[in-house]
Amino acid sequence: MKARVSWVEDMMFTGESGSGHTIVLDSAPENGGRNAGVRPMELMLLGLAGCTAFDVLLILKRGREPVTNCVVEVDAERARTDPKVFTTIHLQYRLSGQGLSPQKVERAIQLSKEKYCSASIMLGQVAEITHSWTVDPREAA
Repeated sequence: MKARVSWVEDMMFTGESGSGHTIVLDSAPENGGRNAGVRPMELMLLGLAGCTAFDVLLILKRGREPVTNCVVEVDAERARTDPKVFTTIHLQYRLSGQGLSPQKVERAIQLSKEKYCSASIMLGQVAEITHSWTVDPREAA
């Protein structure tokens, strides 16, 4: 797996993934940026949320669960001093699907956390990661 970050101007960079996708990274104005892109630490949280969402959805679909939507919201705290690593991360899973099994949802989340989600396992070495989840039995909008 490869990636590259290239400086554009001020504190703006473009990041290109090995698969050829591009994203803009930038900083807040007080740090010399223009707020024109995602912050690198936000990108880490997006990677975590995406990694676990992929896992949970795939596990539920393979188990033939009637999942119609999956949203993962992340709330994290960072250390106050450098290096400002994440200290706590909470993942809130919001799933939809009529007849979803609560036991299978919890198992899918646990499997992601403990076995499949590389991002969760790596970040869990420095931060306390917790989760909660809800299931809306109605079809997703």
